[in-house]
This record gives sequence, structure tokens and C-alpha cells, in this order.
Amino acid sequence: MTKSSAILFILLFSLLFKLEEMRLALVLVVLLIAGGLFMFTYKSTQFNTQGFMLVLCASFLGGVRWTLTQILMQKAELGLQNPIDIMFHLQPLMFLVLFPLFAVFEGLPLSVSEKLFHFHEAGMLLCLVGKLFLGGILAFGLGFSEFLLVSRTSSLTLSIAGIFKEICILFLATRLLGDHLSLLNWLGFAVCLSGISLHVILKAINTKGEKTLNLNEEASSDPDLELLLHHTEHGEEEEDVETIQQH
Repeated sequence: MTKSSAILFILLFSLLFKLEEMRLALVLVVLLIAGGLFMFTYKSTQFNTQGFMLVLCASFLGGVRWTLTQILMQKAELGLQNPIDIMFHLQPLMFLVLFPLFAVFEGLPLSVSEKLFHFHEAGMLLCLVGKLFLGGILAFGLGFSEFLLVSRTSSLTLSIAGIFKEICILFLATRLLGDHLSLLNWLGFAVCLSGISLHVILKAINTKGEKTLNLNEEASSDPDLELLLHHTEHGEEEEDVETIQQH
């Protein structure tokens, strides 16, 4: 429930940094998704104040992170439009921040684990290393796809895609793990999906309008194209005159 507030922070910072224009439809989409997700997960867990504050701070920092990432990737003068370039610069910093936390919370158990440093069977070690390698590949693919999506669309679209993933997880939990949802939860599910669908429709309409506008601007700014169109129109007029004279 609290994690769904990330989309509100992303919208707030997108408006502050002028990445998005203030539109009623955009605010409606965010409210539908956030409100629907809140209803969908209502009374599904026990409330914990410390956990609530931690997740709320994480949502706030996530909003800052993705809006700043969008600014970095969509500025042509920085040359970071390629996801590999932005990962090359950001991933080492992320590693330096996370490594102390890993060392404190997981370093000692991992150092005495029989599956890694104190292994007795080579097969168990190879199996563990293979799993770590596979996890690393999946994590790289996830990071690459996230940065690619932000560079082509916006951080708000990435947040909505993440919420759709959460909805799928919760839906599978009801089907596979036996979780029970009330009528209010299913109503929230429908509201959240309607918000996501509305965003997709609006995005498609805006993209189509921008492409049409760019084509018109290119046509008006190209003198050769204007001259060609002028000759074509002039030729059509001459053909019409000749046809009328013949009749």
C-alpha cells in the first residue's frame, strides 16, 4: 500500500523539474492507480509504524532517483541516452552504497557458509555460483530495460509499469497461494487497471500527435520540399486547365 505512493512522488518531482506538464488527465491517472492499488491491498497486512516510515522514505527517494535519471538520459548534450552508458556511470556508485550494507548484514553468514567459502562439495559450489551468475544476468537485463524505458518515455511510465507488475504478483497470489480478497479489493483492482489503461491510451494519442506535429514542422522548414510541393500543385493546376479547355 505504501509502496504505491512512489508514483505520487514521481509525479510531484516530474512537475517540479518540468518533465511533465500539469494536466488534469495526468493527475486523474495517478489518482486512479494509487487509489486502486490502496483499495486492492486494503487490510491485507498488519500495520507497522517503523515499516511504514521506511517504505515511505524509500518511495520518496525512488521518486527523486527516477526523475533525476530521466533528466540525465534525456539531455542530448550529456550523451547518456544509451542505457549502457548510464549503467556504466551509475552502477559503480550503487555498488559502493550497497556494499557496506551487504557486509554488515550478510557478510559474516556468507563467510562461514558451507555453500561458498567453506564448501565441501564442488558440485554445490558450482550450483551456487551458477545461480548467482543467472541472478546477475537477470538483474542486468532488468536494469537495462528500466533505463531504456525511461530514456524513451518517462519515469512516470516506468512507475506505472512497476505497479502493473505488482498487480500481477498479487493476482497470482490469490490464484496460486490461496490469498483471499474482498469485494473492495477487487474493486480496487479494476480501478487500478482502468488508470493504467487510461495512461496507455493518452500516451499513444500524445505520441501520435507529436509525430504529426514534427512532420509538419519538417515539411514547413525544408525549402526543397516546399519548392517540390509548389511545382506539384502548379502542375496539377495546369493539368486541370488543359482538361477544361479540351472539354
